[in-house]
Amino acid sequence: MRIAVLKETAAGESRVAASPETVKKFIALGASVAVEPGAGAGASISDPEFAAAGASVAKDAVKGAEIILGVQGPDLKALKGAKDGAWIVAGLDPFGQRARVDAYAKAGFEALAMEFMPRITRAQSMDILSSQSNLAGYKAVIEAANTYGRAFPMMMTAAGTVSAAKCFVMGVGVAGLQAIATARRLGAQVSATDVRSATKEQIQSLGAKPIFVENVAGIEGEGAGGYATEMSAEYQAAQAELVSSHIAKQDIVITTALIPGRAAPRLISDAQIKTMKPGSVIFDLAVAQGGNVEGSKPDQIVEIHGVKVMGWSNTATHLAADASALFARNLFNFLSAFWDKEAGRPVLDEEIGNAVRLTLGGKVVNERLLIK
Repeated sequence: MRIAVLKETAAGESRVAASPETVKKFIALGASVAVEPGAGAGASISDPEFAAAGASVAKDAVKGAEIILGVQGPDLKALKGAKDGAWIVAGLDPFGQRARVDAYAKAGFEALAMEFMPRITRAQSMDILSSQSNLAGYKAVIEAANTYGRAFPMMMTAAGTVSAAKCFVMGVGVAGLQAIATARRLGAQVSATDVRSATKEQIQSLGAKPIFVENVAGIEGEGAGGYATEMSAEYQAAQAELVSSHIAKQDIVITTALIPGRAAPRLISDAQIKTMKPGSVIFDLAVAQGGNVEGSKPDQIVEIHGVKVMGWSNTATHLAADASALFARNLFNFLSAFWDKEAGRPVLDEEIGNAVRLTLGGKVVNERLLIK
């Protein structure tokens, strides 16, 4: 079993899908690992480090590979020489890159989308969305704090008192919870909101103030697998009114709301931005999927009504070393959990296999992609 690790080619991508740690573990399972030269450079992992872990570092790493590991989905030309039916294991963006998925099918590859990993207990250690979102939530607050022209914590000095910054987190998934925790550690007064009522206790457990719409029927926020779904019109109107009154008092706003397979929901309008104090900062973690904030642009800081609106298209890659280490462990945990010693390769079960498998036998087979 030959496993190939690709050097990422997507613009701005610094992560790598393996680490010296996971290379050693794959070899211990009986696999051989080949790494493309420079694959780990952006994550501060040198070729000699991969070689010391037992990997071969070669330009033709993909040649004869039965499993190809990537952070983002590779183009077909990067897969030249791989075995027929080889597995592509990566974050494949199935909805955004459907044409590429179709190309994988036509070429005979078995594409496994790690972001389709079901959110069940036994798959938690395989979940790339959680591991990368956790770091993204942290980084969003750090970047916002760096852009904000004042201190986060309250400071009592001989020259007077500096008030604590007020930070509002919108969307309390993995990224949102980490954003709350980070802002709290930095000393801000933190509040948060979400359409899912179950998150109220989570917000309070981190020492933040929950901001929720009360006594409104038609909430549709409890989505499958822990994700939010769309809200009723009545709820949207009530939430907009509540947020408008709250957001005007905030110094920092972090938005994190995403719905799989759809454009990011709009949480903050231009009119709401206009009510905020000049010098305030909004970090839009969903900017790459259309943005939660009206006027936000990927990888830019845009000043709107005196408010700095920002967001990175790939926030996790700004912490490439840690993000790569966690991503690599997710991939190893996934493959090793199904490793069949007799077969010398992983053999997937139906529950997880059917969830992540996009293509098989020349066809697109995933139900989420076949829904019309």
